[in-house]
Amino acid sequence: MSPNSRAPFVVAHRGASATKREHTLAAYDLALREGADGVECDVRLTRDGHLVCVHDRTVDRTSSGTGLVSELSLDELQELNFGDDSEPAAILTLRDLIGLVLDWKSLPVKLFIETKHPVRYGGLVEAKLLAELQRFGIAAPPSAAHARAVVMSFAATAVWRIRRAAPMLPTVLLGDSSVYLGGGAATTVGATAVGPSIKTLRDHPELVDRAAAAGRATYCWTVDDEDDIALCKELGVSWVATNMPGKAKAWLAESA
Repeated sequence: MSPNSRAPFVVAHRGASATKREHTLAAYDLALREGADGVECDVRLTRDGHLVCVHDRTVDRTSSGTGLVSELSLDELQELNFGDDSEPAAILTLRDLIGLVLDWKSLPVKLFIETKHPVRYGGLVEAKLLAELQRFGIAAPPSAAHARAVVMSFAATAVWRIRRAAPMLPTVLLGDSSVYLGGGAATTVGATAVGPSIKTLRDHPELVDRAAAAGRATYCWTVDDEDDIALCKELGVSWVATNMPGKAKAWLAESA
């Protein structure tokens, strides 16, 4: 296979999370300053219905507190430190992250939003997400190519809910090799892209061509190794999610 002439776009996974604490404004600000083409976040609903950027079901690993995100109010979460002693950080709401991305003065940056499932609130997560995107005027782009937001999930039902309610928003169905090698899930829910892990892509490099043949892009996570960045470029991966956006951009520039 000949090398791809276009480098993949670089997505900052939870911000520049190899350097700054994940899902903090500092991590996303650094990612933007390092030239990330997109930023990625995970969202969960608080007890009182706010979307916050937290990966785990609990706040135990990433904050000074304990407990389930879904059982804590936004006010309670705002009392916790999601940074460290040298750089304290408040809970990051999706609203604040969208504002940061849309206010960025450089080239337009895409926001990749992953909804987590299973959760106690079910489809309410996607409904709240679409309402928030609508609030910023980015829920109904004229085309997928002009979208500022991309919605992702490992749950096919979540992707289907987005496609049904906002058909012009691009979507990524994340998952393991069985999803893509089976060939049916992404088609069934109408995902515009597939999202294999870098491990899956190493084992099944043909997935990129299969996706392209079906009219779908490929989003690969989480790519922190220079050789893996080179592999994604060679295969024609559209987007690479990385904890080190600055290094990934530098590696791609060196191989241009």
